[in-house]
Amino acid sequence: MRPVIPYVTAALLFGLGVYGVLRRRNAVLVLMSVELMLNAVNLILVTADTTARAVLPHSGQVFALFVIVLAAAEIGVGLAIVLQLYRLRATVAVDDVPLTEPTQPVDEREPAVLDAEARR
Repeated sequence: MRPVIPYVTAALLFGLGVYGVLRRRNAVLVLMSVELMLNAVNLILVTADTTARAVLPHSGQVFALFVIVLAAAEIGVGLAIVLQLYRLRATVAVDDVPLTEPTQPVDEREPAVLDAEARR
């Protein structure tokens, strides 16, 4: 088997995943792009294992199995974060996520109205 075809396919998949991470605004699509990149790495590991068996037998397949386990954990944690983000912000757009603590109070009413309501 010629290893050039899987390597080029993996490079294209990885490039498509990087494009998806950099250009997409939806958090679910960003997670899917990360999964695409991890699958490209799996393809490279398995191809390298089949072409060069001199180091350890089936080492590339074992590493690919570890990558699959890490991808499953990443999807579990990532989807939990996306669901919590949707519950809090009612959107999953990555651009709308604040990276710092808010300086404005959540309630935009006048402070006098807030104090009057607090006294009741």
